Amino acid sequence: MAAPEAVRVLTAAGYPWVVLETVGVGQAEVEVVGQADTTVVVVNPGWGDAVQANKAGLMEIADLFVVNKADRPGASDAARDLERMLDMAGPGGEDGRPGATGWRPPVVCTTSTTGEGVEAVWHGVADHRAHLEASGGLAARRRARAAEEVTRLVAARLLERARTATASPRAAELADAVATGEVDPWTAADELAGDEG
Repeated sequence: MAAPEAVRVLTAAGYPWVVLETVGVGQAEVEVVGQADTTVVVVNPGWGDAVQANKAGLMEIADLFVVNKADRPGASDAARDLERMLDMAGPGGEDGRPGATGWRPPVVCTTSTTGEGVEAVWHGVADHRAHLEASGGLAARRRARAAEEVTRLVAARLLERARTATASPRAAELADAVATGEVDPWTAADELAGDEG
């Protein structure tokens, strides 16, 4: 994922705010939560019901909900449905995510073509930032993000070492021995890992 590097470069260049935009709510889009201080989930009227939202994990990832195209029929229903789901989820935790105490994601209606509600979105983001700073959640999120990034980099380096180790002539011999049943795969892996370690 290139997002951490891009954010680091833009921050170093002096940008105080960096916006990461995803194209939808697939696995990669849900993963962006780990890269952001505040996650804004934008839905449209007729976006779906509570089952779809929970299935996509939206209730767990959002720090702010925006119902865009609020000038269209169904916008108030979408906002009401989100509020009901938030009522069922309970208050948020210290890091700002839904949990035992703390932050409840606001639901804001906007119409991007007219700019209606945009200021309320900005206030929601700023309020969430203030909440994170006051609760210590901002530092906690950033520590978790740094730890996850280091873990990903270590995993990538270990994978590269594994590829190098399993491309050796000895790896080919061990693969043959595993295939014939002379050696079990765990013993072969231990030997190759020992050769590299």
